[in-house]
Amino acid sequence: MKQTVYPIKDSNVLQEVQDTLLHNFRWGRRNLTIFQVGKATLLRVSDVLALQYHDVFDEQGQIKANAYIHDQKTGKPNNLYLKPVEQDLIQYQQWLSVNDIHSKWLFPSSENDKHIDGRQFYRIMQKVGDLLDINYLGTHTMRKTGAYRVYVQSNFNIGLVMNLLNHSSQSMTLKYLGLDRESTENILSHIDFG
Repeated sequence: MKQTVYPIKDSNVLQEVQDTLLHNFRWGRRNLTIFQVGKATLLRVSDVLALQYHDVFDEQGQIKANAYIHDQKTGKPNNLYLKPVEQDLIQYQQWLSVNDIHSKWLFPSSENDKHIDGRQFYRIMQKVGDLLDINYLGTHTMRKTGAYRVYVQSNFNIGLVMNLLNHSSQSMTLKYLGLDRESTENILSHIDFG
C-alpha cells in the first residue's frame, strides 16, 4: 500500500518534527539540515541528498549565495537560493567540524563514504512519524512543506510555487500542496469578496 505524504501545515507540528529530527538521532544535525535545505530549496529528496560540499560552500568554507545544480529527474538546471538556510548550514558546518566528519558529500552516510540515500532518509522520517504519531511523513514532506509555506506566505501565489516546483499546471501544484476541499473552503472563508 502506497503511503500518502502531505505537507506539514501546522507550525507547531513543524517545530516538533524539526526538534525530533535534531534530538532523537545520533546524526540529528545532519538529518535536520537535510530537512531544512529540502524545505527551503523545494528540491526533490534525491537532489538534496546528492549535493556535494563544494556545491554549497566555497574554497574558504563560506556559504555560497546560490548553488547551481541539475535536477536529477528533469535534467534541468536549477539555481538554489541558500540565504533562507544560512544559519542551518553554519550550524551544520560546525557540527561536521566538531565531529571530524569529512566527505565530498554535503550529507554523508554514517555507514560508508557515500551520501545518505533516500531509503535511509525515508526510515528516519518514518521514525519521526512514529515518535510523534503522525502518519503522513515521508521523503517528500520537506519539499511539500516548503511549497505550502511559500504558497501561504506569498499570499497564495500559485504561479510562484508552480515555478519553484517545475510543475506544468495549477491543478498539479494544488494537489501536490494537499489542498483538499476542506483546505480550499478554509482559505475561501478568509477572502473578502467585497
